[in-house]
Amino acid sequence: MTPELKKARENMDPGIITAEGFLGSDSRSLSTIIDEDAQLLRNFELEPADLAERFRHFMEEGRKGLGEPVTVDSDWLVKTDEARGHLACPWEDGIFRKINVTVERKDNGEKIFFTDLSIHLLEAHGFLEGHGSSFRLEPELINKLLK
Repeated sequence: MTPELKKARENMDPGIITAEGFLGSDSRSLSTIIDEDAQLLRNFELEPADLAERFRHFMEEGRKGLGEPVTVDSDWLVKTDEARGHLACPWEDGIFRKINVTVERKDNGEKIFFTDLSIHLLEAHGFLEGHGSSFRLEPELINKLLK
């Protein structure tokens, strides 16, 4: 791994930035996690930049509900919760507000949960978090939710 990836990986351990860390039960290397998730996204014809833009749209529209669920683009129910404080990116390239977003597709009930930091990790680093992480963005679930 590059020195940058090695430092980011160290920052992902439980208790460094978040209590549970970013990797869950995933024992794969950080580069393998990123590469394998990138391939899964390609298989579903999903682009990280487009997903980040879509998730950011959900977050901004959901924030208008002030903690209550709102309908976004007629197909999704979105709820945001904001907590005081900020979280640092493990790559040490930004600080992000603690905004939690739940998006539910109204026709099939599929739900996804992400944060402001999740959007950054996806867009800037192609990182969806490790298997077993509470904040992992599963490519299969993203596909079901958005298609």
